[in-house]
Amino acid sequence: MSVIESVESTTGPARKDRYTISEVAALTGLTAHTLRWYERIGLMPHVDRSHTGQRRFSERDLGWLEFVGKLRLTGMPVADMVRYAELVREGAHTHAERRALLEATRRDVLSRIAELQDTLAVLDLKIDHYGTICGGTPS
Repeated sequence: MSVIESVESTTGPARKDRYTISEVAALTGLTAHTLRWYERIGLMPHVDRSHTGQRRFSERDLGWLEFVGKLRLTGMPVADMVRYAELVREGAHTHAERRALLEATRRDVLSRIAELQDTLAVLDLKIDHYGTICGGTPS
């Protein structure tokens, strides 16, 4: 099973079979321009088209977009996301390389979390300091 197939949407039960680009934009918060760009650069798998040429996104596409959104939140570079998508399309023999990409991203996220925790500790110290100076109590 590919990552695209295994990504399940957490936005709720299946609503319908196919979505227009404007419906996907409303559901995901992405613009139609961004969705077209994702497809153009290879970040999206092939999106089906209606007989009139309109894009028709599936629940699977929505799940993939949700996963891409999570990757964006990690700070993963777009080039790495595109590489990951390419590896998914290449098949199961790329599992090790996909895992390596995700592990590197995980290390980066953990490092950023540690930096943010240090930053939060400094903020807490300053907040406590100002609470004491202003006649209040430390938080």
